[in-house]
Formats: sequence, C-alpha cells, structure tokens
Amino acid sequence: MRRGLRSTIISLAHSLKLQVVAEGVESEEQAKFLRLLRCDQMQGYLISKPLSFDDMTAFLARSRS
Repeated sequence: MRRGLRSTIISLAHSLKLQVVAEGVESEEQAKFLRLLRCDQMQGYLISKPLSFDDMTAFLARSRS
C-alpha cells in the first residue's frame, strides 16, 4: 500500500472518531512510520508472535504491570 494512501486512511478514520489498528507490522521502520501517522494500535510479529490463550494471558499481565 502506498504511503499517501495509508496517511489518507488513518486521517479519514480519525475524522470519523475511529481508532486505527495496523495489522502485519513486522519491522521497526513500519512501526515508526505508523507512529508518525498517529496510528492508534499495531499488531504483528514486531509486537509478538502468535500465542496460545495461556501465553497471551501471561503476556497481557506482564504488559499491564
């Protein structure tokens, strides 16, 4: 997806008072760019590999403390 299109989609979502979740974020470069565009949340291998329910519960508990 082109950078201008990403910026437009994020701006449109924010103008509609929606939060934006970027999926498939795999590199710090992608995350940095999305932060500059004020993307609200990200998910992908940069954050965590796929986890089982028990591992996800533990991951969330650690992130909240």
